[in-house]
Amino acid sequence: MKIFNTLTRQKEEFVPITPGEANIYACGPTVYNFIHIGNARPICVFETLRRYLEYRGYQVTFVQNFTDIDDKIIRRAAEEQSDFQTVSQKYIAEYQTDAKGLNIRPASVHPLATENMAEILDLIGNLVENGYAYPAENGDVYFRTKRFQEYGKLSHQPLDDLQAGARIGVGEDKEDPMDFAVWKAAKPGEPFWESPWGNGRPGWHIECSAMARRYLGKTIDIHCGGQDLIFPHHENEIAQSECANCAPFANYWMHNGYINVDNHKMSKSLNNFFTVREVAEQFGYEPIRYLMVASHYRSPINYSIEIMEQCKAALARLYNCRDNAQFQLENAGAGHPDEGAWKEAFLSHKAHFLDAMEDDLNTADALSALFDLAKDMNTHLCAANQPSKDICQFALDLFTSLADVLGLLYQKKEDSLDAEIEELIRQRTEARKNKDWATADRIRDELRARNIVLEDTPQGIKWKIEE
Repeated sequence: MKIFNTLTRQKEEFVPITPGEANIYACGPTVYNFIHIGNARPICVFETLRRYLEYRGYQVTFVQNFTDIDDKIIRRAAEEQSDFQTVSQKYIAEYQTDAKGLNIRPASVHPLATENMAEILDLIGNLVENGYAYPAENGDVYFRTKRFQEYGKLSHQPLDDLQAGARIGVGEDKEDPMDFAVWKAAKPGEPFWESPWGNGRPGWHIECSAMARRYLGKTIDIHCGGQDLIFPHHENEIAQSECANCAPFANYWMHNGYINVDNHKMSKSLNNFFTVREVAEQFGYEPIRYLMVASHYRSPINYSIEIMEQCKAALARLYNCRDNAQFQLENAGAGHPDEGAWKEAFLSHKAHFLDAMEDDLNTADALSALFDLAKDMNTHLCAANQPSKDICQFALDLFTSLADVLGLLYQKKEDSLDAEIEELIRQRTEARKNKDWATADRIRDELRARNIVLEDTPQGIKWKIEE
């Protein structure tokens, strides 16, 4: 598999540290609010990366943290007249609701910053001891950025340019404007932890360095996140980790592109800021997941009502293919002499799917291959061809397995209709036998009004529920 490595700005063959294993660290949300659709993109994209690697046989350890202590969390707790633990636990639970809706499987580990304070303090102590960090008189501890000569290598920004934009903020006590806090002294009324440098809490960047080292080791295979995290967050993670560990922090860096709303940057000031929950209430969760994998992860994507309607329609086509294949399986015929050629055609679409995923996780082209497979299945697995049970099962298993790699088609069709609807279908079937077309049409219309769509086939009645 080739991965575009942000660090080298080129595609590179993925060679894991341990053959057959893949260790991935994905930066998770700061839990002070509902996740928005911008947050959803890295969550969906890199969970898809995990799914694909597991599909190819890798043993994947996937770590996604929750930042559960932060300025924003403290402010939200004050607004809600609560405490930071209550706020963070509330929004972790809300995240889990949205993640389940998006078909995101839980990470191997979901570490919390507050549960890794010993590791964080140990890492800071190592940096201070080796002269890479220093305690200031105000109780903060800062990292000496210029001591790390490779600073800027991820964002590919010259040190002079970075220095030109650096400032010392009010209340900061830095040696140099480019230095950043790894420990922040507690302000009156704020939560704090004891440390050798005084009561305080960790800086944002240090927690990921500490948790990555604890759960994945000093060097990890893949570190991923949104494009907005390249600088300063990931740049600072590299500086801290490599100075403390004397080893490369991550061998591959993957970053997804931005989401625009109606071709404009999403922002609260433009009133175009949407949470996943809000979008799901209007369109459902799965169209959101579809949107995130319908484009290459490094490309910007656009959110609009029209695009979400297109996502729903595209999903309906895929579900229709799955349901058709299931119906043909349940009503299999004697078989067709060309089934061997059909199987080869189906496998060619699988090959195209895998080629796309191997090329820097190109989910857009992989999705095209899935639709090509659906088209062939709809053509060949039709009643007129009398497909056998074996070819129907083969096609259905292949189709659902590839869709699952993308995290799609996870809604289950109802196993049975309720007794009332089953009785209506029976009555309509009886009316048709008796050539009572008026009654048959009336029952069809009644079911249609209840979103039950019927299709008469030589094998019997097919039905589906439409939203």
